[in-house]
Amino acid sequence: MWRRLRTSPTVRNVLGRTMASYLRLVWRTQRVVMEPANLYELADAQLPMILTFWHGQHFLTPFLVRPYHRARVMISRSADADVNAIAAEALGIGAVRGSGAQGRDFRTKGGFNATVEMIRHLSEGTNVAMTADVPKISRVVGLGVITIAKHSGRPIYPVAIATSNRILAKSWDRAAIHLPFGRAAVVAGDGLRVPADAGPEELDAARRELQRQLDEITARAEELVGRPAKAHVEPANLSHGQQAPGTGAPGSRLR
Repeated sequence: MWRRLRTSPTVRNVLGRTMASYLRLVWRTQRVVMEPANLYELADAQLPMILTFWHGQHFLTPFLVRPYHRARVMISRSADADVNAIAAEALGIGAVRGSGAQGRDFRTKGGFNATVEMIRHLSEGTNVAMTADVPKISRVVGLGVITIAKHSGRPIYPVAIATSNRILAKSWDRAAIHLPFGRAAVVAGDGLRVPADAGPEELDAARRELQRQLDEITARAEELVGRPAKAHVEPANLSHGQQAPGTGAPGSRLR
C-alpha cells in the first residue's frame, strides 16, 4: 500500500503542496538575519547567477527569491523528488529534472540534459539553483556546478541557511527539517567565476574554492543562530579527477 501511495500522482501533489505550506509557515515565523546586509544589492548586479548550497540544507532557499527574479532549480528525477519539485513550483520556482552521478549514470539520471537546460536558462536571463555536493557524498563539492559556470559564463554564488530550531534527518545528507518560531541566518559567500577556457587544474581549483566558501558560510550561519559549527574535512580520495553533478571547472572570486 505504501508503495502505491508513493507512486500516486495525487498523493505526491498533496504532499508537495503541504510541504510548501509548511515551509511558508516556517519562514514567516523566523527572525531572519542576512550577511552581508546588502546581499540583494550585491547579487542583483550579477544576475543571472548560479545559486548553490549543500544538499539537505536547501529547503528554505526558495524564500530568497524576490518577485522580480526568475529562477529554476535542479531536482532529481526520482519519484521521491517529485514531492520536492511540486513544492518548489508551488513556491514559484520552476524545476529542471535531473541529477549528478558517476560514469554512465550521469546520462541515465538526466544529468547531461539537465546541465544543458540549466545553461540555456542562464543564457535567457533566468537564475538557476542547484546543490553543490558530489552525489551521495554530503558536503563535498563536485564539478557539476563548476561546469555550468564554465559553459554559461555566469557567476556562482554559494549560500547557507541555518535555523535555531531544527531536526536533522537520518539521511545521507543529514537534511535539516526546520521548525517554526525561531531564528534564521542567511549567509552568502563572495562567489566565483569560471573561465571558459579552464582546464582540469583550474577546474579543481574552482571546486576547492567553492568548497572553502561553502564551509565558511555554513559555519558562520550556524554561529549566527547560536550553534557551534563542526569542522569539515574533505575526503582525501577526492581529487580533480572526481566527477559529480555535471562535469567540471574553476575561477576567480567576485568582489
